[in-house]
Amino acid sequence: MTLNKDKIRNVAIIAHVDHGKTTLVDGLLKQSHTFRDNQAEMSQTLIMDSMDQEHERGITITAKQTCVYYDGYKINIIDTPGHADFSGEVERTLNMADGVLLIVDAQEGPMPQTKFVLQKALELNLRPVVIINKIDKPAARIEEVKSEIESLFLELATDESQLFYPIYYAIAREGRAGKTTELDDDLHVIFESIINDIPAPDVESDSEDAQLLVAALAGDSYLGKYCIGKIFKGKLKKGQSVSILQAGDVVKHGKIDRLYSYRGLSKEEVSEAIAGDIVAITGVAEASIGDTIATGDNPEALPGIELEAPTLSIYIGPNTSPLKGREGEFTTSRQIAERLERELETNIALKIQPDGLGYKVSGRGELHLSVLIETMRREGYELEAGRPEVVCREIDGKKYEPMEELTIEVDPEFTGAVSQELGLRRAELKSQENTTTGTVRFVYEISTAALIGLRNNLLTATKGTAIMSSIPSGYRLAEGHYKPERNGALVSFEDGVSTAYALDNAQARGVLFIPPGVPVYHGMIVGLSNKKADLDINICREKQLTNMRTHASDGAIQLTPYTQLSLEQCLDFLLEDELLEVTPKSLRLRKRQLDPIKRKRENRVN
Repeated sequence: MTLNKDKIRNVAIIAHVDHGKTTLVDGLLKQSHTFRDNQAEMSQTLIMDSMDQEHERGITITAKQTCVYYDGYKINIIDTPGHADFSGEVERTLNMADGVLLIVDAQEGPMPQTKFVLQKALELNLRPVVIINKIDKPAARIEEVKSEIESLFLELATDESQLFYPIYYAIAREGRAGKTTELDDDLHVIFESIINDIPAPDVESDSEDAQLLVAALAGDSYLGKYCIGKIFKGKLKKGQSVSILQAGDVVKHGKIDRLYSYRGLSKEEVSEAIAGDIVAITGVAEASIGDTIATGDNPEALPGIELEAPTLSIYIGPNTSPLKGREGEFTTSRQIAERLERELETNIALKIQPDGLGYKVSGRGELHLSVLIETMRREGYELEAGRPEVVCREIDGKKYEPMEELTIEVDPEFTGAVSQELGLRRAELKSQENTTTGTVRFVYEISTAALIGLRNNLLTATKGTAIMSSIPSGYRLAEGHYKPERNGALVSFEDGVSTAYALDNAQARGVLFIPPGVPVYHGMIVGLSNKKADLDINICREKQLTNMRTHASDGAIQLTPYTQLSLEQCLDFLLEDELLEVTPKSLRLRKRQLDPIKRKRENRVN
């Protein structure tokens, strides 16, 4: 098939978390006959979510591109994350698109991330197509959702033409869509909409010189690094000499070793690619995201990719606990530094600075940073992490802190608990309304610092029923740091192995985080105290053997089940004088200063 730019469509799928982006892409892949009928993908769901953490958390973390062919058109599809913490993925990949499919849940309607991703798309003048998904939900409220979408466009549109958009209806899980709520048996109306409502790429196809903006990186052990991006001008050919431009200046020359186009989930090697297409090339390993790869004697750079500034930072360094080196393969500061440098190549929303023995890693939110730590942990790294801290801006000599718009949806019986928790964190209530599904929706403005640890507290206070999400809302003059309040920690003052006898005595003092039979060391946090002050305890003590025996004393010890904290819960638990030890097998909370005498002396000074 001879391809020209008029037969190419580049479309990004954008939505709030869990509104059905990846499920819709599943349907588009299957119904375009991208796979054979007997291929395993035909029976899979969430085909585009390739990371283990994506399947476990039920969210998309990294943006991915695929391609389908329909009725003679090549459709490049970009599946983007819905969570604001991964907005760097959205910002870099929207540069490759010419239009977006905005997916909105028929029950929930536009949510905070819906607003965030749509705003980014409209700022880039991408043509929107709205799809109201999950219309089979018993509590679906289609007409109200249409009205809410209209209000959202009125708020965010940068041009009057953006107020006119087609609306379609779908049950993506069943692979059905329609122009009305009477759905067809397939997704052909979505394919037709992509072809007719999304414009062809606005590129210079006749130019002799070529330009490609690098929007993503990938790699394998055979061919090394792939640079992925959209060709904005001319043609790229295999074996062609190119220049790499950073910030407008040529920094390196190279040659295209191999040139790949996308088909389904795989790449196919081609000899040349035209303007408007999304391709992957090898042979230019020095290129980074945001760079321009260009040909000609006087290569010109394309506008770079602008990113929002990080809002949270965390200390990551080599493990310094007495148990270091026992469970991980990569333990040194140099190995951690090399891994973080590799992460910077693809995770462009991260910033890294040296900080003592380790590094200060800045990102978009707790989830953004915790996913990085969990990824390193699964790769065999041992490290320690500190409490997340906000990244403030200095403007005209004054400090400004990041703010977020927080939306919380709970059952009416828990409104008091929500108001109390948010009041303690000095959040400002913007609106409160009863939804048609019987819940109450709060919208607050809250500092990013006060947001740390809120999710776990709310889930506890609402018996796990609260639904919350947030998006950045700018900066305000810092009014003083929000300091988290928490009871003291139960801290081990012995090295050894925890015993049931000692834990039985300790459980009256607070909530325990460990079971019997695990290695502990002095300075390790083993629980949360019932009192405000830290309490040093011995949890390695064994029962003394004597000749005195009684029925009561020799009975089986009944321990209360211990509380096992997740990685995010551990990070939220930390105070300034504490660290989290992360290994492939364990998460251990500890004090920065392990020696109890020195720790008490430092606390008196502070």
